[in-house]
Amino acid sequence: MNITIQEGAPAKQFEKDVELEMSTHIKHFEKELLKVRTGRAHPSMIEDLRISAYGSSMPLKEVSAVTAPDAALLVVQPWDKAMLGEIEKALSLSDLGVTPMNDGNIIRIQLPKMSSSRRDELVKVLHSKLEACKIAVRNVRKEVSNMIREMEKSKKISEDYGRRLAESLQKVTDKLIMHSDGIASHKEKEIKAL
Repeated sequence: MNITIQEGAPAKQFEKDVELEMSTHIKHFEKELLKVRTGRAHPSMIEDLRISAYGSSMPLKEVSAVTAPDAALLVVQPWDKAMLGEIEKALSLSDLGVTPMNDGNIIRIQLPKMSSSRRDELVKVLHSKLEACKIAVRNVRKEVSNMIREMEKSKKISEDYGRRLAESLQKVTDKLIMHSDGIASHKEKEIKAL
């Protein structure tokens, strides 16, 4: 953790450091949401899918080019055509619920219209990812809060300064939790609008 606490240092710098630390979890959350299907095809939906290749497990994006030429189609073009079978197998077993079409050169994945039960499942996935993000942000708050308390105990900072930092810490935490709720709310509207 890259947060320095020093008596008399401006609280703004402390807030900036804490926000930077917490925002890594928000960025991770946003990246995870790209994998949640909202009706538009996006390479991130499958590019991290693990493929058995050359005696090891590799992400799909390392053995092929993944593109989304239109809103309901994904195209996988492997760099080695011998990989087509393994890629097709991994796509069939994935939780996307799609049937890949292999023409001997590329694999096409036509995304079906979403059913209401699938939408409900995706909303549940969204909420579990949101909760994981909030927990990660709160864990940063807990670590920093413990750091502040330890410094107060060892008399490296005064109680007043520690209280000010704790208030700043809570302010940043609330702001980022609210931001993650906003991101999730937007994504939920996208899912339900399909």
